[in-house]
Amino acid sequence: MTDQQLPEPPLDRNLKYLKLPFMREQHDPLAQQAAKGNWSHEDYLEKLADGEAALRKDRSTQRRIKMARFPVIKTIDAFNWTWPKKINRLQVQQLFRLQFIEQSANVIFLGGVGLGKTHLASALGYEACLKGYTVLFATAIDVINTLSAAQAAGRMKQELKKYIRPSLLILDELGFLPIDKTGADLLFQVISQRYEQGPIVITSNRAFKDWPEIFNNDSTLTSAILDRLLHHADTILIQGKSYRMKEQID
Repeated sequence: MTDQQLPEPPLDRNLKYLKLPFMREQHDPLAQQAAKGNWSHEDYLEKLADGEAALRKDRSTQRRIKMARFPVIKTIDAFNWTWPKKINRLQVQQLFRLQFIEQSANVIFLGGVGLGKTHLASALGYEACLKGYTVLFATAIDVINTLSAAQAAGRMKQELKKYIRPSLLILDELGFLPIDKTGADLLFQVISQRYEQGPIVITSNRAFKDWPEIFNNDSTLTSAILDRLLHHADTILIQGKSYRMKEQID
């Protein structure tokens, strides 16, 4: 005798069609709990709805984190506050309330290598993802290279939107490599279009007075970039020795 597969119950079939996986998997176990606990119909439905909403929220959060393209997930709790010689901890912690995103204000982390600038920028982005904001993380050079290739292929407008759409854009390592005039012009377009529309978090190892050297010694363009970035911005200065050299120093 050939075993016949039992037909899928109509409730499970409908919940699958409606894309309600938590309800589909948990309606029976929760029904048993409801019977034992004498839950009301409203309590039972509330448990199902809460579980479905939590699952959907978690999936949305994980999707935002994936789309942000963080090189490594970092959190504020994992930051070593004792290592930098100078950092305004209260100012940084205030940023994690994320009010700067609603205000379309920028955040600029300045300091030498190995002091945690990228860690803090990534942690801000991660916190923003958890709170429902869309985020994109990229190095300044990657943005320039991507836009340069898009410009050559006639896809500049479409590619530029990728850096304009997110609620928060993180530009890492500005100033670590020199930028030619074309690259500076491309980066200016991103900064200009996000001005007072969407915040940017920037990390740089160069003081503002040295930024003309980043942008091909173009003082006019540098002034225009700084004018837009600093109009509404928090600047975090971090001083000390590289954390990556800590073991050798110890």
